[in-house]
Formats: sequence, structure tokens, C-alpha cells
Amino acid sequence: MCYTLVNKYNVPGPRYTSYPTVPYWNVDAFSLKDWKTSVLKTYRESGPEEGIGLYIHLPFCESLCTFCGCHKRITKNHKVERPYIHSILREWELYLNLLPKKPLITSLHIGGGTPTFFSPENLQYLINGILKRAEVAEHHEFSFEGHPNNTTEVHLRTLYDLGFRRVSFGVQDYNETVQKAIHRIQPFDQVAAVTKMARDMGYTSVGHDLIFGLPHQTLKHVQETIEITKVLKPDRIAFYSYAHVPWIKGNGQRGFSESDLPSVAEKLEQYKAGKNGLISAGYGDIGMDHFALPNDTLFNAFEANALHRNFMGYTEVKTKLMVGLGASSISDSWYSFAQNVKGIEEYIHLVNNGVFPVYRGHILNEEDLVIRKHILNLMCTFKTRWSERSGWFEALPEVMARLEVLEQDGLIKTTANAIEVTTKGRPFIRNICMAFDMLLQRKQPETKLFSMTV
Repeated sequence: MCYTLVNKYNVPGPRYTSYPTVPYWNVDAFSLKDWKTSVLKTYRESGPEEGIGLYIHLPFCESLCTFCGCHKRITKNHKVERPYIHSILREWELYLNLLPKKPLITSLHIGGGTPTFFSPENLQYLINGILKRAEVAEHHEFSFEGHPNNTTEVHLRTLYDLGFRRVSFGVQDYNETVQKAIHRIQPFDQVAAVTKMARDMGYTSVGHDLIFGLPHQTLKHVQETIEITKVLKPDRIAFYSYAHVPWIKGNGQRGFSESDLPSVAEKLEQYKAGKNGLISAGYGDIGMDHFALPNDTLFNAFEANALHRNFMGYTEVKTKLMVGLGASSISDSWYSFAQNVKGIEEYIHLVNNGVFPVYRGHILNEEDLVIRKHILNLMCTFKTRWSERSGWFEALPEVMARLEVLEQDGLIKTTANAIEVTTKGRPFIRNICMAFDMLLQRKQPETKLFSMTV
């Protein structure tokens, strides 16, 4: 990746876990009635055969990690677990009462926060409560995020017995100075132990999350983290660029100054070193920021052009209807998005009174739906195409004009009705997608909304 190109294209931009992106949702034209209608439409179109996806947000953490951009509540009071679970099950009941028949669950992911903040007994109670009024697809994917410091053998066994076969552990960086800066102290021995436990138990995909661009992080730190990671050889690795957005996340990302962060040039070297190290170890480069071994289902999905992207990132399981449960969760019916209230107390109050806890959303118009497909194609397969009958939208000539500069810089190749991202262009995939983002182009944000693209 050329430093000159990085300087040119390192601008604020979305990560495109959705299109339209959340800041551009037309919330004034959205209603709860619209959302319910959309859910029913999508379920009738695809739900009985394709199944639905579930995302469950468990927001509690015992301590604050200062790199984190998730919605969370810091507490050591574990008495919050059962009341929150009861509320999730009540929200799920609202959806069950809306759907015309018992749903088929194809995928289920537990995120946070720290899901393993919850006791194994309470996680079992939660999942059993979800599944007792649903069918489970034969080829399903159940996954969860685990903290290496508090994921026990009982956690792993309990979830394994419930059908979970994929787990991702947040590692970030092994250097002690960096760990202190981000308030995430976890020794290699602990990560190694929990990784081995998961594998020995039969988990078929064990992932590690790593981050570059962290405060006080150097090129040597990243290189050492990659070398240590190779020893454990997780099946898949998310190698994220640290998103420094203190104007959104508040004090959690103000525990250090911007002068503590690597420069653009240093961050570029960290990315190149990490990517090269993983590829040399046999990992395939997938999507924007994921790597997987050839035996992992994510790698197979990428090779088969079957990769999908949603609010959790990359996945090999695609369902048109994905229901988000819990405070701040986002649901996707393909034709619309809906987000739950972020406050835990407000969330509990609403669902306990039989009210869907949705507070904002967006109904996609025809242009949104076409552009969404193009951005998904680019993010997942690095190419997209169109014809007069499919993929065409009125503003496409305007998009092609913006893409000319990207082609001149060698980031894409274009034909009359298609574009393909070059190897050189892959690190700039967010910039390429921005050329298609008509909402962003029509109204540039007046304040900072997004992290830097590189």
C-alpha cells in the first residue's frame, strides 16, 4: 500500500456493515408499524425456507476497555443478569407473536459487552428460552464472543451442548504497554489455555480479534503479536483498524491523547506487517479485515462468492431477516432497519410492558436497495456488475465519474457494466464503496461521524 495513496484516501468513512449507514437513516419516515409490516413481508418471502438470524446483545462488562466502540454498561453487580435475560425473552416473545408460525433459526450470535460476564447457568437459561419456541436449522451456525480472562471451561461446555461451534476471543495485542493503555490485561497463557479448551471440546472455528493502530502500539508490537498468534493458529482472525471516535464514544476513548496513537505512516506499516505475516502463515485474505485458514467456513464462503456482511461483520450465513434482541441491537429485514433503545432501564421497561423497544429505523427505497447490493458485492467479493434490467440506478453515471480517479490510481478496473477491485485497491475498499454512497455524496456530514478509512 503506497503512502501517497494513504494520504490521499485516508478520510472519514463508513465501515458499511449496512447501507444506508445509520447516520443517514430517514428516521422521520419510519414507524413501528412500518417495521412490523416489513418483518412480516420478509418472513413470508424467505423465512420458512431460509430461516432467520438472531443477534443477542449482552451489554455488561466488569471493566472498561478504552478501545471499545460498543454499547456497554460497566458493573461488577451480577444480579443484573436474570432481569436482563427475562427482558430479552419477553422481546423475543413479541416477535414470536408477530410471526405467523414457529421460526427456523439458521444463525445465532451473542455479542456485547462481554457475553461471558453472564454465568453459564444464565446463558443456558437464555438460549433454552430462545429455542423452546423455535426450530433450529440442520446446518446452523451458533457463535459467541468470549473474553479470554473470564471464559471458563463450563462456559464453553454449556454453549457447546446448546449447539455453539464458533467462538471469537478478543486479544487485540499481546504487548503489556499497549494492554495497559487500552485497559485490557490478558497474558498469552490465558489466551492459549482458553483456545486449547475450545478446540479440545470440539469447536470447529476458534477466532481471535486483533487490532492495529492502538495507543502506544509500535510496528514491533504488531509483529510480535502476529508471531505469537501463529503459534496458536486460530481458524480465523479479524485484524481491525482501531477506530478512534471519542466524539461519539466519550470518555472511554479519552484515556489517552491522540499523540499516543501511531501516525498514518506507522499505522500503514503495522497493517502491512500484520497482513503479510498472516498470509505467509497460510491465511487467506478475506473481505476488508478478515483472514481465515483454508479449512474454515468463512474462507470457503469467500472462495464460493457466498460471503455476506451484516452489523456483526463478515459471515457465511445469509438470511434476509435478522432480528436483534437486547438494548441497542439492530435488526435487518432487508427492506428496512430498526434499532432498539440504548438505555438498559428504558429497554427493560418497554418490553416488560409489551412494547417493541424500537426507537429509530429506516425503510429502504428502490435506490437504497440497488446500492445496498452493489456495496455488499464490493465488500464481500471485490466486484459488482449491472445491466439495464439489474443493478442499474439513475445516479450510476455520477458514480462512474467518481470512480475514474480510483481507476487512474490503480485501485479498480472498470468495464462498460462492471467494476473489480484490484489487489492494490483492497485496502481502500471503504473509499470505493463511498463512491456508490449517494446519501453521503448528496449530504456530507457537518460534524465527525466516521472513523478514518485507512
